[in-house]
Amino acid sequence: MTAETRPVDHVIAQARAFLGDRITTNAAIREQHSRGEDTTTPVQPDAVAFAETTEEVSQLLALCHRHGVPITAFGAGTSLEGHVTPVRAGITLDLSRMTAILDVSQEDMDCLVEPGVTRHQLNDHLRDQGLFFPVDPGSHCTLGGMVATRASGTNAVRYGTIRENVMGLEVVLADGRVINTGSRTRKAANGYDLTRLIIGSEGTLGIVTKIRLRLYGIPEATSAAVVQFPDLKGCVESVIAVMQLGIPVARIELLDRAQMTACIAYSKLEGLEPLPTLFLEFHGTEAGVKEQAESVQAITTEMGGLGFAWAADQETRNKLWTARHNAYWAAIASRPNSRGITTDVCVPISRLAEALLGAQEDVDASGLTCMTVGHVGDGNFHTVILVDVDDPAAIEQAWALDRKIVARGLSLGGTCSGEHGVGIGKAEFLETEHGPEALAVMRSIKATLDPKGILNPGKIFRN
Repeated sequence: MTAETRPVDHVIAQARAFLGDRITTNAAIREQHSRGEDTTTPVQPDAVAFAETTEEVSQLLALCHRHGVPITAFGAGTSLEGHVTPVRAGITLDLSRMTAILDVSQEDMDCLVEPGVTRHQLNDHLRDQGLFFPVDPGSHCTLGGMVATRASGTNAVRYGTIRENVMGLEVVLADGRVINTGSRTRKAANGYDLTRLIIGSEGTLGIVTKIRLRLYGIPEATSAAVVQFPDLKGCVESVIAVMQLGIPVARIELLDRAQMTACIAYSKLEGLEPLPTLFLEFHGTEAGVKEQAESVQAITTEMGGLGFAWAADQETRNKLWTARHNAYWAAIASRPNSRGITTDVCVPISRLAEALLGAQEDVDASGLTCMTVGHVGDGNFHTVILVDVDDPAAIEQAWALDRKIVARGLSLGGTCSGEHGVGIGKAEFLETEHGPEALAVMRSIKATLDPKGILNPGKIFRN
């Protein structure tokens, strides 16, 4: 088959009728869409399409389905597991121009948005209405990407993950059909839960074009604190005690010694030492916040915490959480010309000490440069393994360390991915975690909804 008669060329030509110059084969744009923030080998799509409406997404998917052309959804490109790498080329569908906030209901505390809206844009829009959306992965990702990867983040310990905060979806299926899932009610008991099926499916079952989200009132009072420890053990045991006592912290984040060293340098944090550290935040009434903080202070002091520094004013809190959100970039900046392979283990809270301290032993034995940061209130932590992308031996050594950390997490009743999703990077762990029969059921769902295998092929499942 000559290059002129490839199926993808038919799709590109026919898509120009309704997309015009918003479908492009420009080399620089294709290169920008060849990967996310991961170590996956880049693959350029044959073309990039910038959709602006559900109708355009539907038309494009119908075309790709008819011609058997792969199509990979793309939001902000911040994924860490190769989700947006178009491993079989074809069309990359960029949804970043679908940025409308279509509806906000103060009375029902929900909103309807398009997938290209970021959580920052949404919260800026909501602020004057006394509402906010709490799911906070810490990057400038789109809400569509968050739905696709079943994202979580720093507030999940109190408000839940994206899964608990999506009420319904508009989804375009592989053949171009459009369906709506869920409802605006706070509960429903009818039919299969298609909303939860699509959340976390990473663009392999359909493309999300509208999202109905649950919103929350901005807390009356917010306070933050930092407490440092001489060792990681006391830091982790404090977290376990706080969670087992049921103290309703909004955020409780752990940074190990190496990560704090990087954050102090990158974010210019003053008054903090390169020691294992907890960042905390409390939401509620003035009296409730004070009571929560005092309870946590007593626990951390008992566990060897070196003081309890308050950050009540907004400027200080913002600086603190900006530093936490920039932890990955601080890690990368600490070792020039490197990229990060990031673990995403999540374990039951009672097994957190075994998982984290065991991972630290593995890191020390490996000799690799690593940093650990985690949403430890829900048992989730990330070890960022820094490697030179031009050193194949170092990359393989890093993956071996990743497998060791994941294996321990699974043995403790945990999961290989608490919030980053599977993509390419975690696909090898799925059978170990779920078993071959469960994987076969997942594959059958994929085959039913996407019989030609055009939606983000090469993700979640190996081979």
